Amino acid sequence: MAKADLAALLALAAAFFMAVGDVIHQRSARGVTDEPIGHLELFGRLLRDGRWWVGSGTAAAGFVLQAAALGLGSVLLVQALLVTSLLFALPISARLSHRRVTRWELLWAAVLAGAVAVIVTVGNPTEGASRASLETWLGVATVLGPLLALCVVGATVWSGPISAVLMAVVSGALWGLFAVLTKAVVHRLDVTSLAGVTELLRTPELYAWAVVALLGTSTQQAAFRAGALTASLPTMTVAEPVVASVLSVVVLGETLRPGAAGWATLVVAVAAMVTATAALARGEATVKEPSG
Repeated sequence: MAKADLAALLALAAAFFMAVGDVIHQRSARGVTDEPIGHLELFGRLLRDGRWWVGSGTAAAGFVLQAAALGLGSVLLVQALLVTSLLFALPISARLSHRRVTRWELLWAAVLAGAVAVIVTVGNPTEGASRASLETWLGVATVLGPLLALCVVGATVWSGPISAVLMAVVSGALWGLFAVLTKAVVHRLDVTSLAGVTELLRTPELYAWAVVALLGTSTQQAAFRAGALTASLPTMTVAEPVVASVLSVVVLGETLRPGAAGWATLVVAVAAMVTATAALARGEATVKEPSG
């Protein structure tokens, strides 16, 4: 089996586990308390919630599979396939809510599946470098850091849907960054020898990767808690692959090769994927909202 094919299978498996973890995390974050609490206090309470840990363990399995996929394929390929987590979350959500999947959800699911298939086949994403220079990362931090900081400040100034959207942007962007950093960490991962472990511990991306994972988790729960899931979930779900894809091109030099006649098809497919993802995420959140 070709590396790209194996990466695709691993990415789909990761999407399933992440979908299950996402469903559990959403329900936990909304069920902590009816009282308004800060982001750090929310995270602290979730750490004492057994159900939240089950979701975290399931999501962790998804991250392991994602890392394995990134070790074999491009970020563009893996992130495009991870969007299908919503296709898994759809029936899981319906089952837990004791309802049937609607015709509109089935339609948007078909659009999303078709769009992802077009992006993967027509786009023909290719791998770039596994790591980037310090200067490149400083440039990313200079642009992305202030933007995310402004979103966090805005989330504290406003409340409700606006706060939820802003925190979702931060969380989605951080998880997109996490995917790119994972590529570098996996490239250096070699635990079969002491020299390999030492080399990994000397990799700066490892520590940035750990910090980003922590921040991504805490801001994700804050986004779920800040307001309606109809605001946070679609934003988060779209922001992650968009940021990851942009960074994979800018930082790692990955490319799409749709051919001269394929760019128009690719643009339409990307637009369809974003629209379907937002529609499915909004529908999923609407059903979960009353469960509080």
